[in-house]
Amino acid sequence: MCLAIPGKVILTTEHTAEVDLMGNRRKVNIDLVADEVKPGDYLLIHAGYAIEKVDEEIALETLALFEEALEKSDY
Repeated sequence: MCLAIPGKVILTTEHTAEVDLMGNRRKVNIDLVADEVKPGDYLLIHAGYAIEKVDEEIALETLALFEEALEKSDY
């Protein structure tokens, strides 16, 4: 199973964005996102690529579900 995780954009360059992924900063490629990407946006991240912009409310709800799942797991 593959999962995509919402990340909040911290800063952007021409082809990449630095995003906060559940407290970890990562650089991701933003070439697949058709819309303009700017700090404060939420992106859906999979395998180092941003695959689409997502609404903040949906991103935060998804992150809360991930946190809940992690709390209930053995990890």
